[in-house]
Amino acid sequence: MQQASTAQPSAARALPFYTNGMRVGLLGGSFNPPHAAHRAISQFALKRLQLDRVWWLLTPGNPLKNHDGLRALAERAEAAQRVADDPRIDISCLEAVIGTRYTVDTIIQLRRRVAGVHFVWIMGADNLAQFHRWKDWRRIASDVPIAVIDRPPQSFRALAAPAALALARYRLPENQATRLADQQAPAWVFLTGMKSKLSSTGLRNPDGSWRTA
Repeated sequence: MQQASTAQPSAARALPFYTNGMRVGLLGGSFNPPHAAHRAISQFALKRLQLDRVWWLLTPGNPLKNHDGLRALAERAEAAQRVADDPRIDISCLEAVIGTRYTVDTIIQLRRRVAGVHFVWIMGADNLAQFHRWKDWRRIASDVPIAVIDRPPQSFRALAAPAALALARYRLPENQATRLADQQAPAWVFLTGMKSKLSSTGLRNPDGSWRTA
């Protein structure tokens, strides 16, 4: 976990441990607060995609969200470390170190710095539903395979959304999910069977304080 300090750590130190050939899932978000569903999604992806690790990329601030009530990055990172509670899940504040705010820029930097790792971007079905609103979403899809985790009742809305329709021909059958990390992008899979309805929004009080999951 990256701790707040007066001296900014280097980008290399902000990167979790990796080796060439490793299969790593990337779960980006505000984690405000982190909760059990983040861990469950990560463990689900580790198993279904046969990943070696999952990195939680804590954003300094999601460009598509209101930042009112957003806790300090160091506080969110500390809480994420407690919630993750799995040696295969790493917490990173890389975006704050390299100065990126958009997923596309973070992925470009990661591919340059960590060329030997097979990355998979992990998102919930609710994010697929609005993926077409993300900056340079087509570039993201062309740079990294994507695993979409079903989040009922978002399934139909997500699969009927502009991005899903535009990328339909690149979708892998769910029974081939273990191949995703080795596929050349664009490639994506829609994974069912993950039923948690927890969300960070639902765990925040109006004053920004966090509820217990």
